[in-house]
Amino acid sequence: MNLTLKMLGLIALAITALAGCSSTFGPAVEGPVEQPGAETVTPLPAANNEEPELVPVSTSAYRLGEGDQIAIQVFDEPDLTMDARVSDSGIINYSYLGDVQVSGKTAVELERHITELLRNGYLVNPSVNVTIKEYRPFYIGGEVRAPGSYPYQPGLTLNRAIALAGGLTDRASSRRIFVVKPSGEEFRASLSQAISPGDTISIREGFF
Repeated sequence: MNLTLKMLGLIALAITALAGCSSTFGPAVEGPVEQPGAETVTPLPAANNEEPELVPVSTSAYRLGEGDQIAIQVFDEPDLTMDARVSDSGIINYSYLGDVQVSGKTAVELERHITELLRNGYLVNPSVNVTIKEYRPFYIGGEVRAPGSYPYQPGLTLNRAIALAGGLTDRASSRRIFVVKPSGEEFRASLSQAISPGDTISIREGFF
């Protein structure tokens, strides 16, 4: 009898202890538990068949050329602050420095070039900033309502270029559009084709 009572007492103590543990650690959590400081990985979206949008060309990668108009600012040096248009030979005439080669350089590269030239006998620590005020033009002709040259815009597409030229005429063929690069390369282009500075666009007449 005494032995039975002792066993029942031990069982009751064990049940009480287990209940205390459950309240301490809380209910079980389904799935993986996120650890503090662990890297969270976001799954990539599912691929689709949609045509990707054209990404505008970064102005930092744009290389200057004939016809571009730039602004040069030198901090605390108003005599060295000026606007200039790149000549046919790819140069500008700059105060104190004379002719400076510009064509083929990005705005950042030109900043560094002018900084080095000014540091060599003119200024101790020049602070130079170069911005593009107007891009050199592209050309569009043929079956558009307002053929001619228009300033280039980063991210320009053929569709946008046609809109700038007033749209297509009634005789135009949307499938006979050609782009001629400054190098002389010519190819048939779609309306989503990216246009570059100096490109010549030709819209041919359709056959009816």
